Amino acid sequence: MAEQAFAGEHIVGPAEAPDDVLRVEHVAKRFGPITAIRDINLHLRKGEVLALLGDNGAGKSTMIKILSGFHKPDTGTMWLKGEPYLPKSVDDARAHGIDTVFQDLALVDQLSVYHNLFLRRERVHRPIPFLSNRLMKREARKALDEIGINIPSLDVPVARLSGGQRQAIAVARTVSGDADIILLDEPLAAMGAKEGAMILDLIARLKAEGNVSIVMILHNYVHVFAACDRVSLIQDGVIVLDKPTSETSVDELTEIVVEEYRRARLAERSGNGAGAAGASSAAPANPTSPDTAE
Repeated sequence: MAEQAFAGEHIVGPAEAPDDVLRVEHVAKRFGPITAIRDINLHLRKGEVLALLGDNGAGKSTMIKILSGFHKPDTGTMWLKGEPYLPKSVDDARAHGIDTVFQDLALVDQLSVYHNLFLRRERVHRPIPFLSNRLMKREARKALDEIGINIPSLDVPVARLSGGQRQAIAVARTVSGDADIILLDEPLAAMGAKEGAMILDLIARLKAEGNVSIVMILHNYVHVFAACDRVSLIQDGVIVLDKPTSETSVDELTEIVVEEYRRARLAERSGNGAGAAGASSAAPANPTSPDTAE
């Protein structure tokens, strides 16, 4: 249950489908006095691309970090392929088949392009565990070519690359793994139009293959309707809309967001009015005060 329901608020309750690979019910997370998410319910079907929308601070990244094992929920339950799921770490989530492109990309600036692509899953010679740099470089080139991102040299440190190129490396690293579920936290944020189109083409190809399920945080509604099967909209730490993209529209999503701003402004004005009235009644009568003299 939501810890605090606002007047007129609609909270999407638990739902499931026969082919769900991931399910979340009543998940909440606090950071000290701050409640990041209050009552999140979502599910993800096999081969589906789910858009996670919401304003800054709504709780989107917190939910992604819980699914990826970076944070632990305070309350709620999660299931992965029908089994209880509570990852102990990001590596544990990856071992369960969930991999993530975080908003900060998790790249090591001093390492080369191909070393970043194989970070924490390096190819090594056997039986003597030396790095197999030639193999990693060859596989890195193949992974980037499949996305369509042109990075001339794989030996340069990623600190020397553009934001879009760095984002592409993080996406390529995740997609080239063995994940069944991929979590993308604003994958197109730093990309230009051409690079972003290549990533959307990649997502479309993965969706057509049907082997990987994707949860993707987005802000651009055009990208949502171009790439996603379903959309979940988070506001104030709860999901207030969950629909197939074919059953909603830009106008509906925009109206929900605008209505949230109206409600927030009304609450702010009411709070300021109450505070002003309280201060006025508490102040002593003083006709000579510069604040009260007419």
